Amino acid sequence: MNIIIENGLICTATDHFVGDIVITGDTITAITAPHAARQTVGSGTNNSPAEQEFQTVDPIKDQGTDYEIIDATGHYVVPGGIDPHTHFDLQQSPKHRACDDFLHGGIAAACGGTTTIIDHIAFGPAGCSLHHQFDVYRDLAKDCPVDYSFHGVFQHVDDSILKEINELVTKEGFPSFKAYTTYGSPLHEPELFALLERLKKCGGLLTVHAEDDTITNTLRNRLTKEELLPIGHALTRPNTAESISVNTVIGLARVVGDAPVYLVHMSAHESLSEIRLARQEGQANIYAETCPQYLFLTDDKFKDGGPMEGIKYMLAPPLRKKEDQDALWQGLQDGTVQVVATDHCPFTIAEKQAYVDDFRNCPGGISGVEERMPLLFSEGVLQKRLTPEQFVQVTATNAARIFGITNKGDIKVGYDADLVLFNPNESRTFRADNLKTTCGYSAYEGMTVNATVAKVFLRGQLIAENNTFCGKKGYGQLLKRHIKAADK
Repeated sequence: MNIIIENGLICTATDHFVGDIVITGDTITAITAPHAARQTVGSGTNNSPAEQEFQTVDPIKDQGTDYEIIDATGHYVVPGGIDPHTHFDLQQSPKHRACDDFLHGGIAAACGGTTTIIDHIAFGPAGCSLHHQFDVYRDLAKDCPVDYSFHGVFQHVDDSILKEINELVTKEGFPSFKAYTTYGSPLHEPELFALLERLKKCGGLLTVHAEDDTITNTLRNRLTKEELLPIGHALTRPNTAESISVNTVIGLARVVGDAPVYLVHMSAHESLSEIRLARQEGQANIYAETCPQYLFLTDDKFKDGGPMEGIKYMLAPPLRKKEDQDALWQGLQDGTVQVVATDHCPFTIAEKQAYVDDFRNCPGGISGVEERMPLLFSEGVLQKRLTPEQFVQVTATNAARIFGITNKGDIKVGYDADLVLFNPNESRTFRADNLKTTCGYSAYEGMTVNATVAKVFLRGQLIAENNTFCGKKGYGQLLKRHIKAADK
């Protein structure tokens, strides 16, 4: 299928303008002034002579090739979203597995305007090799309808694990890995130091869930019975637990020689201060991510509606205060935070509410891949909290650059035709019954966005239209990635 998207407001990472986009096969082959693409196609491409008169009737024919015309008048055209933080089909504990697998999570992503995900894989058997879970996940992801890749995960660190890193980074195209500093079996400073050294040497990137395990465990163990209700969750994972861990990780990276570090789901305003300071002191390879839940929700959700409602918002880090929310928006505007991802990891209402009397055993995580792009576009771009360029950067371009995804994340000739058309003249209210997640609820229930995802293209194929999935099971491709460090 070849397509001309005509007269849309094209938004790139550096500009926005009204124009046309020509898609030939799976690639963007031309970007023109409005209503000029038909002439470009009709007169031939690559300096070939015009052998036929331009036709204004659809479909256009260029040397036997049909072009479908899509009128994008009044629509924003943005790059397909890249979500570098999902947990599809995650086995979080022996009892609990995330309810959205790669098929259903991928469908939700597509309908929300996300065309590429990078999934954080789950822990495998104790003592397993670093390769083990990559092999498991290749099979789990075979039905994914959007393009995908994986972040590795460090369960333990020894010589054999360190030796595996180079092959995964340089030969297999998996350059990013995750370390946890919490959850009862954290990696400690000597292990983090060794990982930062090895990854820097071979061109890899360490992503870190940064919360101080001593603080969180001590506070959790001191709770009274009355404090085990959902409202107690935020008390056990305070801002300081995050910012102290962020400071430690940044310090280790500095000593290693500005080793690249990507800090996932930043939620506390103090953490942003640590990141700004590190960059001011010359650490160019410190990257920060936040998520919609920290931009749009606060810890009031833990008590509003009572415990049975509050337990549905169990996740880590917890929802924060309005002060933190405002700081994160400022961080997006000034570049302190480069990526908005989702940490999509939903569980059913029944699974959540089974632990309403003791949140410590509740599976953590919420959905978000379908809501991320519309929320940010509506409340960011349309409310003028983000420019169109900033929206593109934090939802696509920066993730592609940081994680080494080539030919995606922007609208350029030669790039994959991953495109989203937003209609700013229609609104949508999020409800459990109109979302594709299988968890049965939305953390953003009742929120209205003042734009809808009209069409979504992945490599030139229409995969979603007006909240209806029209792609194909298994259409997603496993992407090989290569990371380039930032210039100082």
